[in-house]
Amino acid sequence: MDRMFTKIASTSATLMGQPLAFIVSTLLVVAWAVSGPFFGYSDTWQLVINTATTVLTFLAVFLIQNSQNRDGAAMQAKLDEVIRALDQARGQFIGIEHLTDSQIEDIRAALERESGKEPGKSGTVDDTVERLLDRY
Repeated sequence: MDRMFTKIASTSATLMGQPLAFIVSTLLVVAWAVSGPFFGYSDTWQLVINTATTVLTFLAVFLIQNSQNRDGAAMQAKLDEVIRALDQARGQFIGIEHLTDSQIEDIRAALERESGKEPGKSGTVDDTVERLLDRY
């Protein structure tokens, strides 16, 4: 079941992210709008677009969340492998994505202090980064 859902979700997300999907969706909305006078702008005519967009949006939320969950998990696995492979990296960082937000923020602040910087954006951003950002 899990493999089947992953395959369907991946395929759907890929298809929905294509320019053709946007064009087809736009054409369907234009066709619906043009058909308004033929249906007298009836309640049923309005209900068609409202129902279609609501159902598609509802389903798309699950597809997007599934894609983000898989992407995030894959990224964490890759980072964990990099940490594991580097001699000077600390293995204690493997799996910290399972900690609470406040625990992760505490770790981040401790790392910033350890590097000799003041915790927070202004303390950790190097002058060269600030100059680069000022250009844009």
